[in-house]
Amino acid sequence: MPEISRFLGIVIKMFFDDHNPPHFHAAYGDFAAAIDIASLKILEGELPPRIKGLVVEWASLHQKDLLTNWDSLRKTQRYKKIDPLV
Repeated sequence: MPEISRFLGIVIKMFFDDHNPPHFHAAYGDFAAAIDIASLKILEGELPPRIKGLVVEWASLHQKDLLTNWDSLRKTQRYKKIDPLV
């Protein structure tokens, strides 16, 4: 599972052949969640509220990049790193 971004102890990844809807995985310590790219809602798992807020803030800035990576990973298994939240 490629690492797309990393910031503030949060790791963002995507699977090469994951199921729809388009989503990404966020991990922080013992917490992990799958987050829908379009709605930015948690599909499964959980994150602490502060971490969820940071992930949603980051994802809202990079929705287009996330969708591009989703499509590219599924078609070519290539992706681009996305800048961290600063």
